[in-house]
Amino acid sequence: MPVITVTQVNKYIGFILRGDKNMQGVMVKGEISDYVRHYRSGHVYFTLKDSNSALKSVMFSQAASRLKFEPEDGMSVIVSGNIGVYESGGVYQLYASDIIPAGEGAASVALEQLKKKLAGEGIFDESHKRPLPAMPGKIGAVTSLSGAAVRDIINVLTRRYPIGEVYAVNAIVQGEAAADSVCKGILAAEAAGCDVIIVGRGGGSAEDLSAFNTEKIAYAIYNCKVPVISAVGHETDFTIADLAADMRAPTPSAAAELSAPSVDTLYERIDVLERRVQKAAGAVIDRAAQRFSDISRRATAQSPENRVALSKQRLDSLEQRSMAAFERFIDRREAQLSRNITALDGLSPLKVLSRGYSLVYKGDSLISSAEHLSNGDRVKLRFGTGSAEAEIIDKW
Repeated sequence: MPVITVTQVNKYIGFILRGDKNMQGVMVKGEISDYVRHYRSGHVYFTLKDSNSALKSVMFSQAASRLKFEPEDGMSVIVSGNIGVYESGGVYQLYASDIIPAGEGAASVALEQLKKKLAGEGIFDESHKRPLPAMPGKIGAVTSLSGAAVRDIINVLTRRYPIGEVYAVNAIVQGEAAADSVCKGILAAEAAGCDVIIVGRGGGSAEDLSAFNTEKIAYAIYNCKVPVISAVGHETDFTIADLAADMRAPTPSAAAELSAPSVDTLYERIDVLERRVQKAAGAVIDRAAQRFSDISRRATAQSPENRVALSKQRLDSLEQRSMAAFERFIDRREAQLSRNITALDGLSPLKVLSRGYSLVYKGDSLISSAEHLSNGDRVKLRFGTGSAEAEIIDKW
């Protein structure tokens, strides 16, 4: 028996496996473990196992790039491919060409994975949601200009909000080019100065709406500098674009209603504001009139004419009080004078003389004692009425 090398053994086993049709184009069901995607080459390595066995597996980058989801450890899958030998390691393995989830579609799994990823990055956070403008001047509509969605948006806004401008941007909303086209449309509407942007399309199948379930559109909406309303499909449809948008509308028509108020509502608000302004203005006028009256009264009170009048009143009052006080003073003095006159009258020598007494003068001197007289002195006698001269003949 000839001696052969290890390489020859591995090559021979590989040759046999490649020639066995049962090992080519197989579909193997199992659970993924030890999943690794090589960051440089893009190749994927994992182990496919069931309750009793394990099978090494590899998927090269070209095939891995076509996957619609990212496989994860513990995921139950069906792997298509060929059984072959890794000659350098002497290991047989499954060379995978495709992987699909067992029990549910790859698209559904990929969508849930993308939602989880974007949620972890904060793309769906409520704190990032921006309020819609109360009265937008320009409303963007990123959708197909040949579809019914743009006609619905224009009809609603023309009827409800004719004072606004509709800026429609044509975008492919279905197919492989749709995601890039919608992203460009969002940038164009933002650059045109739109105050709010409606992004959407009419209803369709899950495949028709798949562009709005892409990472590109989620980032485009998240990074847009103006509020975005998502209106994709019908009321029952819910996409990643809806989760990333500042507001979600069930239909394009509903999005148009959300983007701007009705002019009827504006008229009602204007009436309410007008009544408030009139009431406030009336209150201001009333306060101003009251203040003017107060100032006018103070100004009148402080005017020279009024001050002169007040001074004249005070002067008149002082004059009256002075006259009254003076009259009382005169009255008191007159009464006192009368009393003094009466008293003096009672003490008057004339009164004494009228009772029979007389006064004796020697020259100009009043004689109060006979000692001051001598015989032969001439004296003047003063009576109560009249006077006389006498000569002193004798005294005692």
